[in-house]
Amino acid sequence: MNLLTEPLIQTDKQMLSLPGLLAAMARGEVASFPALRPHQRPAWHMFLVQLATLALSNAGVTDLPDNEDSWSAALRGLTADFPDDAPWHLVVEDRRKPAFFQPPDPGGLKWQEVTTPDALDMLITSRNHDLKRKIAYDAAPQDWIFALISLQTMEGFGGAGNYGVARMNGGSSSRIMIALAPITGGGSVIDTSAWWRREVKHLLSGRSGLSGQALLWCRPWPEGQLLDLIGLDPLFIEVCRRVRLVNGDTGLHAQRTTSKAARIAAKEANGMTQDPWAPVHLAEAKTLTLGERDWTYGLLSELLYSGKWQEPRLVNETVKEKNESMVLVAEAFARGNSKTDGFKSRVIPVPKAVRKEMFGTRAIDLSDEQIKTIDQFDKALRDGLALIAAQGDREKRGKAEYARTAPARAALHRLADSLFFPALWDKLAAGSEDGRKEAHMRFVRRLAQAAREEFNRAVSGIPCAQIMRPRAEVRGRAELNARLTKIFKDIGVKEFENV
Repeated sequence: MNLLTEPLIQTDKQMLSLPGLLAAMARGEVASFPALRPHQRPAWHMFLVQLATLALSNAGVTDLPDNEDSWSAALRGLTADFPDDAPWHLVVEDRRKPAFFQPPDPGGLKWQEVTTPDALDMLITSRNHDLKRKIAYDAAPQDWIFALISLQTMEGFGGAGNYGVARMNGGSSSRIMIALAPITGGGSVIDTSAWWRREVKHLLSGRSGLSGQALLWCRPWPEGQLLDLIGLDPLFIEVCRRVRLVNGDTGLHAQRTTSKAARIAAKEANGMTQDPWAPVHLAEAKTLTLGERDWTYGLLSELLYSGKWQEPRLVNETVKEKNESMVLVAEAFARGNSKTDGFKSRVIPVPKAVRKEMFGTRAIDLSDEQIKTIDQFDKALRDGLALIAAQGDREKRGKAEYARTAPARAALHRLADSLFFPALWDKLAAGSEDGRKEAHMRFVRRLAQAAREEFNRAVSGIPCAQIMRPRAEVRGRAELNARLTKIFKDIGVKEFENV
């Protein structure tokens, strides 16, 4: 099972070897990987980008070859110390040698059996809800390939002896992927091959050879020995766990064990490893920790417009991309202590007309304006419903009464989240101040409509003494209407007039 010579990877067209796959992607012939699980996409994509960039840099090649032989030679150049291709085999009988994403066995370790690739893959949820585990008994070699890459390049801390990757800010953080990606057909479907080509070309720019160790699964891993981050190429492909695949009576299975220390001495780096997909906090010198959040307009606006974060290198548009249709991709695992809150993904279409301004001063100002507007509607809905919970007595609104409003406010924020970036793009694309005002009014009126709808849905579910309910509902609705009227008055228009 040699990835360089055997067609082990399924695409939407055919089964391909790893060099054959890279050649097909260079020709633009690969649209998808049918066996790839959704949560494995960022790991697989980043691996293919890093691997291609490292191989071509090492070979001194600046153009992407479109033939399998050239890619075979470039990949073998990364593992020239292993003429038997051991680092590209899924199974190597001599465990003192590396195998694909499997560092050499130093000996003297206690190994545990892993029967399925999904059991080897990174932990998705602690309670086995989001994605069931240990069900892939009829697994193909590519299932083990995807699981190995997902585990070794994305996993966090999993208890004593199970360390996470260096490319995240701590063991309970996440490896972040934020980038622009080309799309096909004018919709929001990412062009897999074009995305890979874009990022490889982008990362090849300015490189000259390797500047350190690259494929870390090829290196010996003696117990307690950490690799120095300084000695690694910025695009190094890491491994964080000791794993070996073996052939058994029922086919492939894995063995894993622990380590006394992390593979890379990177704790003080706080995730800052020059990962081209990761945003870096400028003041605190650390990469983003998604935690148990999602890619909301609030988080993305902070990353793009607050001035506190250095945007990832692969978010930047190149001159040649001005006429291409693209999307902003944000993906990561929402991880807590030895668990994840699921795979979080958001893909936001970015029209051609706004990309040159999407990180400019005007975008920052308009984003701030929209966030403040959403906050005003949130408070209007909150205070109106809380007044009902307080039986119409404004002085009795407190923590318990405000808590009753949470479901309605969450629904309003979901709607606001879906409107936020389309409204921002409309304003950036508008050719005049009047055009921006019209776009803002469409945004505000849709929020006002949603606030009223959520108020009406929530009213009957707000606890209130029956005898006091008529007064409470009248006062609550009046509170909402007064707040909404003020929002429109501050803008300088009436809610229902034509603009």
